[in-house]
Amino acid sequence: MAKTKELSKDTRNGIVNLHQAGKTESAIGKQLGLKKSTVGGIIRKWKTYKTIDNLPRSGAPRKISPRVVKIITRTVSKSPRTTRGDLVNDLQRAGTKVTKPTISNTLRRQRLKSCSVRRVPLLKPVHVQARLKFAREHLDDPEEDWENAIWSDETKIYLFGKNSTRRVWRTKNAELHPNNTIPTLKHGGGNIILGGGNIILWGCFSAKGPGRLICIKERMNGAMYRQILSENLLPSARALKLKRGWVFQHDNDPKHTAQATKEWLCKKHFKVLEWPSQSPDLNPIENLWRELKVHVAQQQPQNITALEEICMEEWSKIPATVCENLVMTYRKRLTSVIANKGYITKY
Repeated sequence: MAKTKELSKDTRNGIVNLHQAGKTESAIGKQLGLKKSTVGGIIRKWKTYKTIDNLPRSGAPRKISPRVVKIITRTVSKSPRTTRGDLVNDLQRAGTKVTKPTISNTLRRQRLKSCSVRRVPLLKPVHVQARLKFAREHLDDPEEDWENAIWSDETKIYLFGKNSTRRVWRTKNAELHPNNTIPTLKHGGGNIILGGGNIILWGCFSAKGPGRLICIKERMNGAMYRQILSENLLPSARALKLKRGWVFQHDNDPKHTAQATKEWLCKKHFKVLEWPSQSPDLNPIENLWRELKVHVAQQQPQNITALEEICMEEWSKIPATVCENLVMTYRKRLTSVIANKGYITKY
């Protein structure tokens, strides 16, 4: 049964006052829009205890003392990745026997909940300074400049999803605290290799909508990357009707920054946006990847061929308004980076 909303003190006072004025429970209920049983309960309490305040309620005593609660809270605050099993064993050695559900209930009452660990880029001081420099330099760029940019990236999509058993105890809005995250390197593993249970995609988009999406079926290297750009970048820019002088964005993957790639981009007269490393939160295409993965997972593909087909289908369905909104609000990303002193943001 759902909990009923508790009556305010003024309402309870009003019930008693109307009762003292000689009105019946039914009349009071109609006047105040309350059930007769509710009115009767308030009146009986007032007659019996001469008060309208809440009375002490009976209930099972807490299984652990306030001192043990402090110990548990302090432990997970210092080490958020402590498991319930660890806490049960530690307390048992100290002479206190508790169960895992008791641990969970205790921590929830302290406004701590078990959450999956957020994976965030590993930011060194040089990355932080580069991100700040980028945000400050482009903060006042007109919206027209961002409208005339084409954003790109690669991503990996798993056939049956990627599960992580790493969890932390944390409070609300503390998901980006260093103790609650796992640092990652965007390109630390070198070449991305296509596995049996996933596919690699390259895609691009602009404020006017999604561009082309390509499934990479072989080992990715600089030559293949340049071939992908050669066959898909300019056609995407034309299909999206970007103005002359449009800007191309890609990150600092070694294949992107290779001298041969730089020379190819220069030869093609493509204007490339200088990009700070370890900054996926500055690339709005990450938001599109997130949406794509959610929609693909809902389709529940059973094999790699179906996974690829669904990815292509869902990518083509992305509304142009979503792309436009991501680009038109780009200044907020820059503001967030500056406000966060160059560190990772929620974007």
